[in-house]
Amino acid sequence: MTNLTSEDAARLISEQAQGAGFDVCGFAPATANDKISKGLREYLARGHHGTMAWMAETAERRSAPTHLWENARSAILLGLNYGPEHDPLAILQQKNQAAISVYAQNRDYHDLIKKKLKRIGRWMVETFGCEIKVFVDTAPLMEKPLARAAGIGWQGKHTNLVSPDFGSWLFLGAILTDLALKTDTPHGDQCGSCRACLDICPTSAFPAPYQIDARRCISYLTIEHKGHIPREFRKAMGNRIYGCDDCLAVCPWNKFAKTSQEAAFFARAELKSPELGDLAELDDATFRQVFSGSPIKRIGRDRFVRNVLIAIGNSGDKNHAPAVTEKLSDPSPLVRAMAVWALGALLGSEAKNMKTDRTDDDPDIAAEWETIEDHPRQSYPD
Repeated sequence: MTNLTSEDAARLISEQAQGAGFDVCGFAPATANDKISKGLREYLARGHHGTMAWMAETAERRSAPTHLWENARSAILLGLNYGPEHDPLAILQQKNQAAISVYAQNRDYHDLIKKKLKRIGRWMVETFGCEIKVFVDTAPLMEKPLARAAGIGWQGKHTNLVSPDFGSWLFLGAILTDLALKTDTPHGDQCGSCRACLDICPTSAFPAPYQIDARRCISYLTIEHKGHIPREFRKAMGNRIYGCDDCLAVCPWNKFAKTSQEAAFFARAELKSPELGDLAELDDATFRQVFSGSPIKRIGRDRFVRNVLIAIGNSGDKNHAPAVTEKLSDPSPLVRAMAVWALGALLGSEAKNMKTDRTDDDPDIAAEWETIEDHPRQSYPD
């Protein structure tokens, strides 16, 4: 950085970030933060990470940027607005249509943001002769606390980043560098007494403000959780089949949010309000084709159809029963089990008549048949 001050270098990097399409850019020191490290340890000790074992396995590296890369001196945090043009909560009233989280209604943001970060990183290496590493939330780097330290926003009571300019709709990316850059003033918390994000949660996933129990979170259950979704959460899921936007969408700071200008984040028509019946029919090959380039593809067809069947059970529309019955012979035990549950939710004790003589030795599926009579038949609105 010959003849350049740390302020000048930061200004030039910010200009490159803007040119790459990022909406915000901030700078933070790549140092350990005892408060963040303690919070991470407490989160893991409570078991709130559920089956995400990788969080515990990478806890030491996750606790500070320098534990991930010892040469890191500065963290550059970049935000990309993905604000939707529509109300994400409106779809929840359309019981026969699937609610897919806003972020997953088009291209996978990881791929898009990483390309932008690499573009900036290459320019930095060529311009400053520095070293860099880029991150998009798939590596053990705690972007949200760093974004607060970089002045981009603060972690709200829903634990997600809140921006005064973009509400709860910012994707984050980070570049670590061995350059000593000027840093921004950390952003203060501006949630005040508001509890909107806590109170709207369908599964009460927030044991306290600024704490989340992933094991109760619909986003975790529909995306990260690989097994059968616990019965206690199924009805609360409604028609949410991939993620949950409730706590984000209700944030009052969204009144300052702007619709994303990134075409890759515009909702694809077929993912904005897809029919549950159509999604339930997907086989593996068709699933891969439909969701090519989408983050949804990562969870695989079986977990996806598992989620769809729960939504069908919650629809109250018994016209789905024949299609659900077909899933009783699906190769996947995840799908078969949720087909049993969905039939019970739609038909009540009448669903017992759908059981064939074919023996299914899966104990979880047997348990679903045994609990069918506990399901009151859903009423379907006229």
